Amino acid sequence: MQHLLSKMRRAVDDYGMIQEGDRIAVGLSGGKDSLAVLAVAKSLQRFYPNSFHLEAITLDMGNEGMDFSPLQDFCEALDVPFHLVKTEIKQIVFDWRKEKSPCSLCANLRRGALNSAALERGLTKVMLGHHFDDVIETFMLSQIYEGRISCFSPVTYLDRMAVTLLRPFIYVPEADIKKFAAQTQLPIVKNLCPADGNTKRAYIKQLLTQLEHENHGVKQRLFTALRTALPDWRLAK
Repeated sequence: MQHLLSKMRRAVDDYGMIQEGDRIAVGLSGGKDSLAVLAVAKSLQRFYPNSFHLEAITLDMGNEGMDFSPLQDFCEALDVPFHLVKTEIKQIVFDWRKEKSPCSLCANLRRGALNSAALERGLTKVMLGHHFDDVIETFMLSQIYEGRISCFSPVTYLDRMAVTLLRPFIYVPEADIKKFAAQTQLPIVKNLCPADGNTKRAYIKQLLTQLEHENHGVKQRLFTALRTALPDWRLAK
């Protein structure tokens, strides 16, 4: 916890993520990343100079066989309000539109549903579980498949919805989250998405693993290049 907390605190401070009185929703998917973000953010809440309110929002995508009760129990143990929001995203993407490359549309629908659910509850910031490896993978995806230098930002203000997205795990490698999840026995709810594990991102993840094995430190060098190239990644201080 202390290791992840220090990295979250650094990111929050570097990019001015949390202001006094903020009302923040954590997008709780049930995966290790979002569970860890919620747990660490709750720990941060206890001593951070700017007081803030936390709630958790989980989207029911419409996949059969999903049991979200472990997430509700987890939130109750942390004393964080939990909201389960039903959607028809799975039906829209896979049953009605039968998308062959579903990830982009699914991500857009999920973002819209999560942001709307947050606003309905008076929560104007949304905390996401994107970590260090997600940053590098997205950076590589944009270059290889879109021919541009791009990545999501640590802090993103969506002016059309008046919602601010926060990514406080940008300094945390995925391996550290896996270790934390195993040590604390996080109640991970398995993703039943039909496309899970069969995506361009999964390919890029494998490619980066090979590159890191052959050229130790390549991920960190890519991260440094990203921060140099993208204005949104300049430190707030």
